Amino acid sequence: MNKQDLISNVADHSGLSKSDAGKAVDAVFESITSALSGGGEVRLVGFGTFSTSKRKASTGRNPRTGEPMQIPASTQAKFKAGKGLKDAVNK
Repeated sequence: MNKQDLISNVADHSGLSKSDAGKAVDAVFESITSALSGGGEVRLVGFGTFSTSKRKASTGRNPRTGEPMQIPASTQAKFKAGKGLKDAVNK
């Protein structure tokens, strides 16, 4: 499922127009993104938790040349599925 499929699905299930459903989906994504970029986390009970994790700088290798290269420290987004989502997927 891609973003357009998600918007269509939300529109069908909620009775909203596709443009309103698109605005709602975009608002949810923007809210999650801004919470994570601010260092917080988003907990959706029964669905899961979005959080961030810090990765240390490391040394890697360029796969083409085999040359060592520095990989800078970064922050990555993580998602941990909640019990409700796990149960629904494992039916």
